[in-house]
Amino acid sequence: MPLESLTQIAFSDPALHAKGLFIGGEWLPGRGIPVINPSTAEQLAEVADASVADAMNAVASAQTAAAGWRATPPRQRAEVLRRWFGLMTDHAEDLAMLISLENGKSLTDARGEVAYAAEFFRWYAEEAVRIAGEFRQAPSGANHILVDHDPIGIAVLITPWNFPAAMATRKIGPALAAGCTVILKPASETPLTAYAMARLGAMAGVPAGVVNVITTSQPGPVVNAMLADPRVRKLSFTGSTGVGRVLIAEAARTVVSCSMELGGNAPFLVFDDADLDAALDGAMIAKMRNAGEACTAANRFYVQAGIHDAFVAGLTKRMAALKVGPGTDPATQVGPMITTKAVAKIDRLVRDAVAGGANVTTGGMPLPGSGYYYPPTVIENVSANAEIAREEIFGPVAPVYRFDSEAQAITLANATEYGLAAYVYSRDLSRALRVGKGIETGMVAINRGLMSDPAAPFGGAKQSGLGREGGVTGIMEYLEPKYFAVNF
Repeated sequence: MPLESLTQIAFSDPALHAKGLFIGGEWLPGRGIPVINPSTAEQLAEVADASVADAMNAVASAQTAAAGWRATPPRQRAEVLRRWFGLMTDHAEDLAMLISLENGKSLTDARGEVAYAAEFFRWYAEEAVRIAGEFRQAPSGANHILVDHDPIGIAVLITPWNFPAAMATRKIGPALAAGCTVILKPASETPLTAYAMARLGAMAGVPAGVVNVITTSQPGPVVNAMLADPRVRKLSFTGSTGVGRVLIAEAARTVVSCSMELGGNAPFLVFDDADLDAALDGAMIAKMRNAGEACTAANRFYVQAGIHDAFVAGLTKRMAALKVGPGTDPATQVGPMITTKAVAKIDRLVRDAVAGGANVTTGGMPLPGSGYYYPPTVIENVSANAEIAREEIFGPVAPVYRFDSEAQAITLANATEYGLAAYVYSRDLSRALRVGKGIETGMVAINRGLMSDPAAPFGGAKQSGLGREGGVTGIMEYLEPKYFAVNF
């Protein structure tokens, strides 16, 4: 079935992107998975539900395309990615609307995501032609060492619902730049954006079978079947640590290379000497980007005793002023949560904290009506033993804790199995760097509320993941070094 021209079609129309599975450059019709607008709890569309046989068809299509794409010169691969970036930019407003419809995030956040997502294609269009090798003499002098890089092979890419465009491009970009073919399995909550991306990729000149997209209500059997296929050599997953552990174990059966971007429990440290307004500005970005539904979201606010009360008062005022509403409403600053289950989890965490002696200064209760809404919430005097101190909130709730010393702040920040992101605010740069070095984490933002950048390596320590995405290192996740011992 040929791809339709977009000249007479509203690209933000959900029906356009519910044509079926995208395998081998064609739409294979199917239905079975409803896509719900979390702003209204109403159905937007119904997408295809892939079986294990469909997944094997996608692997076969990726295998058929693999040799040709691997042999495509880096410059040509780069040009395809560059055109894909251009098409995303051309359709940015429609993509933002589509994301708002199926994800619920505000249009402001959705526009920011589209711009961020497109940059991964531009960045890896540039990195595709800069894959470095190595040539040097062996220490013994007996021969020379030549190191080249081969594409790792077919990659299975699994992305979450919270950033349906950016999580896809952050994986597809380096994979294609490296010469790999891929099967993308987006979250069933937000599949329309992934299918829209596939449509734009085909328009950009991605050859049939190089990018395949499947959705399924049976992720366990479908993904396990792909990982068991010897043609699949790479798994890149973004999602919860619990699911990540299961996938790593499954991938171990066939020794599939794994990249894992897992859960977070980011500490946000504010020292007495911090610029209070700057810290509040940063807190709003770090906490409320995508309404708190982000793995890098500030989860635990540790504020030094001397500035604690002023910080709580300022944060409460700012959070209370945010407008909650449907994501597609231009005035909305905080959209709905993704599901009723997500609202229930947030409510449980807040109730547990309050039962342990915490005080809610704003918000604190689910909002009535249709849609899945929870208001911006600030809680102070939270016990370090509260569930909310250990679990990833994934919502617009800011628990604030008091600390006295630098050493105590580092100890509190490290009191988690996660280590994805951390934030430090202090006018003393040497202290901020020292504290950042002391926190067991993959990324640290100093006097900034936003750290994500396509040009920077994104990833975590401890149980927050394996490997890195983005930056000059991101493409290496999709390459195998090959060593030649050479005599002249």
